Amino acid sequence: MTHRNPRTKLLLRALAIGAATGAFGISFGVFCTATGLSVAQASALSLLVFTGASQFAAVGVIASAGSPITAVGSGLLLGVRNAAYGLAVENFLPKRTVPRIFASQLIIDESVALAFSADEDDRLHAFLAGGVSVFVFWNTGTLVGAIAGSNIADPAAFGIDVAFPASLLALLAPRLRDRAALRTALFGAAIAVALTPLLPPGLPIIAASLAVVLELLRTRER
Repeated sequence: MTHRNPRTKLLLRALAIGAATGAFGISFGVFCTATGLSVAQASALSLLVFTGASQFAAVGVIASAGSPITAVGSGLLLGVRNAAYGLAVENFLPKRTVPRIFASQLIIDESVALAFSADEDDRLHAFLAGGVSVFVFWNTGTLVGAIAGSNIADPAAFGIDVAFPASLLALLAPRLRDRAALRTALFGAAIAVALTPLLPPGLPIIAASLAVVLELLRTRER
């Protein structure tokens, strides 16, 4: 029996995650054209913003006749977690300015989760593999969805709408074997669910990060 190199395994996982996210990108492209955006505008959003939740939030505001300022604000609100991701990954990102700037564009849920699922020596490789894979598949999916547009009337009927959360859960599942991680995840989920009826979209997710702070304080006390 042959054993794959650990980096080969990471690359295969990155490609699988990218493909799943690309399917979700198709639904984003369809959503954009359904709200009146052009193919070029949809593609620009994915290339420049490159964070799915923020993109959907911004286009959702536009679809409901909201102002551009509100759309940008909603997107920023959901993207604030990326700042925390930046602090988490800055130790293994390239040190030179230009490569570091390009690498920062790849700081998303999937690339960070894949990086921290790898051994310390392989984290940069895993981060880049995950980030580039998702970037290519997400933008390709957006373009395909935007062009197809009217030919896919209901993306949910194809299961496209669950591809993104499913891929993220697949990454998180192995880490939940640890009791502290499982406790933090459950507490964070409880906070988000409890606050969803009370707060605007995006805020419950940000508030859920308090579960991490409380777990860190609990660990320090012990």
